[in-house]
Order: sequence, then C-alpha cells, then structure tokens
Amino acid sequence: MKKYRVAILGATGAVGQEFLNLIEERKFPFSELRLLASSRSAGKKIAFMGKEYTVEETTPDSFAGIDIALFAGGAASKEFAPHAVKAGAIVVDNSSAFRMDPEVPLVVPEVNPEAIKNHKGIIANPNCSTIIMVMGLKPLYDLAKIRRIVVSTYQAVSGAGKEGMAELEMQVAALSEGKEAEANILPVSSLPKHYPIAFNLIPQIDVFMDNLYTKEEMKMINETKKIMGDDTLRITATTVRVPVYRSHAESVNVEFESAVSLEDARKALAAFPGVILRDNPAEQEYPMPLFTSGKTDVEVGRLRLDESTENALNFWICGDQIRKGAALNTLQIAEYMIAHELV
Repeated sequence: MKKYRVAILGATGAVGQEFLNLIEERKFPFSELRLLASSRSAGKKIAFMGKEYTVEETTPDSFAGIDIALFAGGAASKEFAPHAVKAGAIVVDNSSAFRMDPEVPLVVPEVNPEAIKNHKGIIANPNCSTIIMVMGLKPLYDLAKIRRIVVSTYQAVSGAGKEGMAELEMQVAALSEGKEAEANILPVSSLPKHYPIAFNLIPQIDVFMDNLYTKEEMKMINETKKIMGDDTLRITATTVRVPVYRSHAESVNVEFESAVSLEDARKALAAFPGVILRDNPAEQEYPMPLFTSGKTDVEVGRLRLDESTENALNFWICGDQIRKGAALNTLQIAEYMIAHELV
C-alpha cells in the first residue's frame, strides 16, 4: 500500500493527540509524520509507535513535501492552510475558518462523501455537534424529506479543549472539599465573565450573535444545511455545556413532509454506517455519554413519535466529541481520499 507524508497541526492538543491514537488504531498508511504546534509547545517530545518525535513550531515552510495536513483547529488554520496548499498538501481542517466557504467542501464521510472530490486543496471538518446530529439525520432524511429540526445539545467540556476538562476536574475536587469552585474558562466568549461548570449547566457555547442565538447554535443550523445539501431545512438549536468530560448528547425532534414509522426509522438507523441503535426502553437501554466516550460510533435511542404533531419523531443521540466529532471524522476524510485515489 502506498504511504503518505502527513503533518499534524496542533499535535499537542486534545484533538491532535486523538489524531495520533487513531492513526495507530486504524493503521493509517504514513511514511513520514511531522508534528506541528505553536512556539509554546515546540521542542516537546512525543513517543509514538516506537519512535520519538520532536514537536516543531509551525511556520509557512512547515508543509514542504507533505501530502496530507491534518489541522486540529484553532486560529492557526486561517494563517497556515494557504501555505500548506501552496506547498502541495491537501488540508483537512477541523476549525470553523473554512466551513461556510462555498469553495470548500464540508464533509461527514458517511453522509456526503461525494463532496470531497470538489476540493481545491482544503476540506472542512464540521462542528462536533453538527457531525453527531447529521449522523442520525441522514438515514431518516433518506426515508422522507425532513421539513424541520429542533435540537437541544448537552455538550461535554471536552468541546472547550483540555483546559475545559481540567477546570471541571479542579472544580469537582474543590467543591468536594467544601472550597469555592474557581471559574476561568467557561463559557468561552469575548467577555471576561465565567461560571463554574461543576454541578451546573451553562446555556451558552461561544458568543451571542445579533439574533440572540450563540455562534455554536448558528453553526449547527448553517452547517447542517450545507452538509445535507438542502437550504429549505428549517432548524432551530439550543446548545448547552454540561458537566461531562467527553461525549456530546443531543435531543432531536424531526418533522417530515410525510409519515415515517418507528419501525422504518429504527431499521434505517441500525443499518447506517457509524451508528449503533441502542433503543430498548423495556430494559432501560439508551445512549449515554459515559458509555460512548472513547467509542468510534455514535449511538441513537429514545425513538418515539411526536404526539404533539403529525409526521414527526424524537430521538436522542450521543457521540464522542473528540473522536467522531473531531479527529475521527477528519481522518476518515483522509482515508476516503486515499481509497478513491484523490491524493
């Protein structure tokens, strides 16, 4: 099998570390691995698959000779993606920088892989909460056209990176000892005000927009339309940070243009790649973040018809935000390109 020269931008962060885990786990065919990060992390040593790698500071020249550049996300994407493309690499980017660019495919490989071939050097990885939702929407959309979606998310602190996870751990420890829970991270916004996440819910992810939705909520709305290739979809979202380390959960209400039976919905979801149907109320079996953390697939359950209106149903979906919601989806895009000789 042909092997590829790979660069990882953001190699020391949570998503970058998950890239490495998945490259080894999935036997991704690489001949060279270049680990890149900011100047703060340059020089750090990372042991991987029996070899020690030194993290390099990212510069415009970091991508010379690279075939595939996996970007973990963040402000660096906007700066360095054009340099990587100019050097001849294909960038799969996990930031929000290029997602809504009409020239850049926005891809979940199980949902719209055909978009990959239209890339011009950059392929965008969707927002984590969007990825998880469309994994449940696509098999249902193929049964009957979806008219409207109402989604509420329960998003783990891993969505705020290693710092968010560390703050939850610190706050739980402080509160268990009767101390005050110091808050310095959440919500991540332009304002200096922060709230504890331990034993709390924060109904804000990212900054508020002029329409009073948060940026995270608008990402879900706009990205879903682009991925599904359907601008007629009516979508409303409420995104909430919850005191869970990993794995996002979402409650989704879907209204169709025609009737969809529960039996057909269950069959479609169970047959869809990357989805596990865990829907057995009689035995109290349903998806939960604790049991989907570290897992590759997303899980769907709590399927039931919406008794308040016609042609609608509810479902509950959970998926690991760092895996399928970020690193795995990115790597799957690269795997698809390799399998279809697009790189």
